[in-house]
Amino acid sequence: MATITNVEDLKKIYKRRVPKMFYDYTESGSWTEQTFRDNVNDFEKLRFRQRVAVDMTGRSTASKMIGQDVSIPVALAPVGLTGMQYADGEILAARAAEKFGVPFTLSTMSVCSIEDVAENTTKPFWLQLYMMKDTDYISRLIQRAKNAKVSALVITLDLQILGQRHKDLKNGLSTPPKLTLRTMANLATKWSWGLGMLGTKRRFFGNIVGHATNVTDTTSLSSWTAEQFDPSLDWDKVKQIKNEWGGKVILKGILDSEDAKMALNVGADAIIVSNHGGRQLDGAISSIKALPSILDTVGDKIEVHIDGGIRTGQDVLKCMAMGAKGTYIGRAYTYGLGALGEKGVTKTLEILQKEMDVTMALCGEKNILKVSKKNLLIPKDFIPEWI
Repeated sequence: MATITNVEDLKKIYKRRVPKMFYDYTESGSWTEQTFRDNVNDFEKLRFRQRVAVDMTGRSTASKMIGQDVSIPVALAPVGLTGMQYADGEILAARAAEKFGVPFTLSTMSVCSIEDVAENTTKPFWLQLYMMKDTDYISRLIQRAKNAKVSALVITLDLQILGQRHKDLKNGLSTPPKLTLRTMANLATKWSWGLGMLGTKRRFFGNIVGHATNVTDTTSLSSWTAEQFDPSLDWDKVKQIKNEWGGKVILKGILDSEDAKMALNVGADAIIVSNHGGRQLDGAISSIKALPSILDTVGDKIEVHIDGGIRTGQDVLKCMAMGAKGTYIGRAYTYGLGALGEKGVTKTLEILQKEMDVTMALCGEKNILKVSKKNLLIPKDFIPEWI
């Protein structure tokens, strides 16, 4: 195997090893995928200020996210179907995150359940929550999270209705894959993936099957999920869920300063500036471009995190320099997981930390907590002016 030096190397291995429908699930956005592309490309518009003859010894990338110590200011974002990228994928990713010292966020739409992850880790993790019409199911899910000692609830706000993702529709995305002639032909070339799946019993949405009313198999699951996302979600419902949970709450999907104010009003502990990886409203602004106006609006009144387009440690550093208090990676760690399992997730985190550390030093900084806009060259037209 060639030497792996960056996340892109892991992505190439990932593409070879994982079935097409799951690779496309990761590497896709909605409609034209403009926002999906902008999330990555807009990072390139920010430049670093190089500084020299500065003492670079004793550097630190350690930080905190909602009061939790982290080795780098990066959390593993909630990613659906992770257990289809690699057998028992959520468990493996959670283990890697725990050992590395960063938070892991389990998706509601995970293959491994809350209980699966809790039984295979030793420290609390975070749970992402989609608002469903079945409020009894949501209440039971919250109670299960409490029983598993989950330490933070990440409520996703930008998926009241599902954005159209052409690749998923054309591939007939399902969990597990439906065995058509086309999918069987593709699966035949992914033998290592297939062997892994044969060796696990976890092939369905573990947080839903057997937990939601009348969902016992893939047929009932498909019909349930198709109608369950709640289009009536509003701030009153967010407040109700926060009160029912009673613990730390992070609100994901904030892309506008007015919504940031509302998140502040409901008493969230943090917000995630996010456009769902470009998978919902195509044509929306990139996360990194939305970040400055949101920070200007809420200041230090609430912890501001960001996801979307982060593929390198330099991207993380740019987010922190712009004023974010934490970042999330989804696709980047999925590449590592699909490529090499738990070792691949660890490799992703090691790569990001190395890139962050070296870049920070060459900018004349020794502590990630000290970086700021002074370390960046920001184009005058980078921050949009809303009418």
